[in-house]
Amino acid sequence: MVLLNVSRIDTTPIDGQKPGTSGLRKKVKVFVQPHYLENFVQAIFNALTAEKVRGATLVVSDDGRYYSKEAIQIITKMSAANGVRRVWVGQNGLLSTPAVSAVIRERVGADGSKATGAFILTASHNPGGPEEDFGIKYNMENGGPAPEGITDKIYENTTTIKEYLTAEDLPDVDITKVGVTNFTGPERPFDVEVFDSASDYIKLMKSIFDFEAIRNCCYLLNSHSV
Repeated sequence: MVLLNVSRIDTTPIDGQKPGTSGLRKKVKVFVQPHYLENFVQAIFNALTAEKVRGATLVVSDDGRYYSKEAIQIITKMSAANGVRRVWVGQNGLLSTPAVSAVIRERVGADGSKATGAFILTASHNPGGPEEDFGIKYNMENGGPAPEGITDKIYENTTTIKEYLTAEDLPDVDITKVGVTNFTGPERPFDVEVFDSASDYIKLMKSIFDFEAIRNCCYLLNSHSV
């Protein structure tokens, strides 16, 4: 089991990190600048109450666009350094925004844990690719986006930030395989669990819709159309 050490990285504020209702969206070339993503992620951690971070469970996943996999590893290392107990990642990093909301509200860990929030790496319908867009937003414990009071605090933090925390010696986690990777943090254990990206969302959909009735209806419609 790897023993993690927390590094405090000196930084300075970066202009233009004001999130909107859909989080922060910029070109990939902006996000890959030194400290850019790290500053914004630390600003989010600093905007949350201690019980939402220290010892908490967070979801970190993406919509498959360019730079997502690197960003997941960065956020995972920073989560460990900020005292998060465990991170849940959809297999291959993939979770749609509705699926993330379902995981926050519905998923229960083996030890009874529930997520207190999620980092969602998405720019929605904006184009992806090395020359296109990237985005990050934070959803709260209810599965919905961070309210204005939180996003205002996040922005304020980006204008005064002096350092961010990361666990530089944390090895990259293989997010292609379902399973749990365990680490030893400075204050508590730290786990990264990769789970089936579709299972929780399918379970929720089955609780809302009667798929057997829909199937039978489609069968009847098809039979009458012949």
